[in-house]
Amino acid sequence: MGFHHLLLLILFFSVFLHNFVEFVEAQIPGFVSLDCGGEKNHTDKLGLEWTPDDQIIYGKTSEISIKNETRQQYQTLRYFPADNRKYCYSLNVKTRTRYLIRATFLYGNFDTNNVYPKFDISLGPTHWATIVISDANTIESQELIFLASDPTVSVCLSNSTTGLPFISTLELRQFNGSAYLTPFEDQFFLSVSARINFGADNEDPVRYPDDPFDRIWQSDLVKKANYLVDVATGTEKVSTNLPINIGKDEMPPQKVLQTAVVGRNGSLTYRLNLDGFPGFGWAYTYFAEIEDLNLKQTRKFQLVLPGAPDLSKAIVNIQENAQGNYRVYEPGFNNISLPFVLSFKFTKTPDSTEGPLINAIEISKYLEISDGSFDGAVAASLVSGYKSLDWAQEGGDPCLPVPWSWLECNSDPQPKIITVKLSSKNISGSIPSELAKFSSLEELWLDGNAFTGSILDFTGCPNLRIIHLENNQLTGDLPSSLADLPDLRRLYVQNNLLSGDVPIGLLNKNIVLNYTGNHNLHKKTSSGRLSKYIIFGLAIGAVALLTGSICSCLIIRQRKKHHSPKKEPEASFHVSSMNNATSEGAQCFTLSELRSATDNFQKKVGSGGFGTVYYGKLNDGKEIAVKILGNNNIQQGKKEFANEVSLLSRIHHRNLVKFYGFCQEEGKDILVYEFMHNGTLKEHLYGPLAKEHRLKWIKRLEIAEESAKGIEYLHTGCVPSIIHRDLKSSNILLDNNMKAKVSDFGLSKLAVDGISHVSSIVRGTVGYLDPEYYISNHLTEKSDIYSFGVILLELISGKEAISNESFGINCRNIVQWAKSHIESGDIQGIIDPCLGEEYDIQSMWKLAEKALMCVQPHANTRPSMSEIIKEIQDAILIEKGGGSSEEISRNSFHSSLNMGLLDVGVDPYASFHESIVLPSAR
Repeated sequence: MGFHHLLLLILFFSVFLHNFVEFVEAQIPGFVSLDCGGEKNHTDKLGLEWTPDDQIIYGKTSEISIKNETRQQYQTLRYFPADNRKYCYSLNVKTRTRYLIRATFLYGNFDTNNVYPKFDISLGPTHWATIVISDANTIESQELIFLASDPTVSVCLSNSTTGLPFISTLELRQFNGSAYLTPFEDQFFLSVSARINFGADNEDPVRYPDDPFDRIWQSDLVKKANYLVDVATGTEKVSTNLPINIGKDEMPPQKVLQTAVVGRNGSLTYRLNLDGFPGFGWAYTYFAEIEDLNLKQTRKFQLVLPGAPDLSKAIVNIQENAQGNYRVYEPGFNNISLPFVLSFKFTKTPDSTEGPLINAIEISKYLEISDGSFDGAVAASLVSGYKSLDWAQEGGDPCLPVPWSWLECNSDPQPKIITVKLSSKNISGSIPSELAKFSSLEELWLDGNAFTGSILDFTGCPNLRIIHLENNQLTGDLPSSLADLPDLRRLYVQNNLLSGDVPIGLLNKNIVLNYTGNHNLHKKTSSGRLSKYIIFGLAIGAVALLTGSICSCLIIRQRKKHHSPKKEPEASFHVSSMNNATSEGAQCFTLSELRSATDNFQKKVGSGGFGTVYYGKLNDGKEIAVKILGNNNIQQGKKEFANEVSLLSRIHHRNLVKFYGFCQEEGKDILVYEFMHNGTLKEHLYGPLAKEHRLKWIKRLEIAEESAKGIEYLHTGCVPSIIHRDLKSSNILLDNNMKAKVSDFGLSKLAVDGISHVSSIVRGTVGYLDPEYYISNHLTEKSDIYSFGVILLELISGKEAISNESFGINCRNIVQWAKSHIESGDIQGIIDPCLGEEYDIQSMWKLAEKALMCVQPHANTRPSMSEIIKEIQDAILIEKGGGSSEEISRNSFHSSLNMGLLDVGVDPYASFHESIVLPSAR
């Protein structure tokens, strides 16, 4: 090879390498992709480079294996203890720059517990989302768009409700332009709820490298992912290979805009579930004319939003607004009130020849940014001097959403630090000056370190009550300024190198003061002599207090041992074994008392498989229900009796029927409860009482909430937990105020601590019976969840769980019938006609979809009772016109019921203006 050829080759490779580096830098600006739990860098099939999160010192890593999941970043995860701490990732960002941050979670049963985790994720002090895992093999994802206000941002996991907090990936994507600029970005983040590519060729999402910012555009074919249903007849996919003039970098990528759906019959209709809503959000639609229309063809259409007529006036004319074909037009709303279930429709105008067309849609919810802790800046300055120490690396806000492990904060809207506990943390040097700047500080614990230098002036902390500085190497005087602290009650400075005189002001204060072990620190006596000093009376008092506390603890422990409920064997039960029940407060009635109370059992008010119930009234006027167990199966009846007495004697909750006592005489086994005046839920839904007065929807929701709370108490408030095993609408009773209480514990079982299920002979009621329990004989709390899901479907439909007539040909089961309607988007087909129009369809959808989750065939895919309660409460708030519980708690916005728009007359944010509810193109 000649010199000139070699020179040309070197020049070629230099240019190529330079261009390649520029290409890589241009393609991935400001990208961070953390493989949580990973061990080494790798590049995926998309060209994204992943790095392990080994810079975080907390948590443990685990490998997982999911069928058909081959991406390396989903082969591992990092998990954290289920404690009161938060665990944070810190990412570097550019201030005043917009970013997309995405966190994903793939459980994979890494802990082999089959307990689906539920925990919180926050961005700095702002609660971002509650992560609820409902399928071990499905990736949960959360995305947020934010404007960086500081050079770093923290993503924290905390507040584990069940299972262990964990994370699979954490991704940061920097934007270049202002497509996501809103008038409120200093006050609100954008929590991404939907980003949909219409007319997609397959179910694969469109993302990097087609989208240079790596947004994930979900295919409209993945209906299960976003419940995108109610597709109008005549909807047709169209596409083009011609380039689209996007105009701005952050518009949807060309690949998304090259596909669309067209309503050939004149309309496009969809129903879309919006995660995180109802609430106020940001919504934009994207249109690009990708069909070559001739001069006689026109495409004009209107958006139709139910309940918002003012938003349906604007005409969409793609060619006119985009100024030609193959150009994007993006009308949208900077602030619009949206429901949980968004039903929307595009319909052509009378003067249009072609049906409507849509290429893509993006919807995000406004998430109010927390101001963070009052002392946040001071705390950050404090820990910055100790980055090598473990306690100083927790990250995030010092108080929100949970405080650092060595801090306590008050409950102010902007919380303040009230306690610092840094005992024995291996800290040296002088006492950091930041501690004297916590203006609300009440307790300071710095004992057991190696602090040197003098004691700070703490007069800037007027609320200080307790100061622990003992066992350090502090020098100098004991400051007289400490006597100026009005609330100071305890001061410990023993075993330091302090010198001089103890200030008279401290000696005259009514405080516990210990300064022994400071050989050069003295108390000046009245005669002028110096002496070492400690107040023995206080020391004796402290010893007495400690001794008393120990004795009290021992007494309490003995009482707990004495009163601990003992699980009785099911096989045998007799009167003498009732001692435990009576010790827990259950009364032992005589048969003559009950005969007198019931007028010799005259008024029969109910009957079931295990006995007959009679009305009675005691001498004190208390109304009772007296249940006499049947004797057709004596052995089984004795077991039911023993079981119910044992359980009811130790459980007390406002949503459980109150148990008064029992009677065992003349071969009769009798249980005595409070009397529930309004009978059973079953009677009000489709029994005799239903004909007189149908329950309104809001009352049905309240009954669902009340009974769910009773069941939640059984599952989580009892130790060991209790599985009801026979939940059904006839076992939910209503008192004289129509408040719901769960009853009939004859079949209930105690869960065994540390064991995932109880092996049990299958018992229960047909129609409510968990199919997995029926097959496996493995009883779990999720068996109750299935039964409760059936009850929710009964509340929605007013139909029985099993019927030969109600559900059509070849269907006797409410679950099968309701599931087919709900999954096809036809909720109207299952709503009780007696409800008329007196309900909000959004609350109905919320309850229906949660009911479907409850009756999933596999127990591990069903939600917990606490999750169900949250959804019911949200549905109640929707029905009352208040939005979700999260929205109510923040009380940030006010909504208008008739239009679903912002009520600008009472809006607390001056930056919100009524003009922003009008559609605008960017």
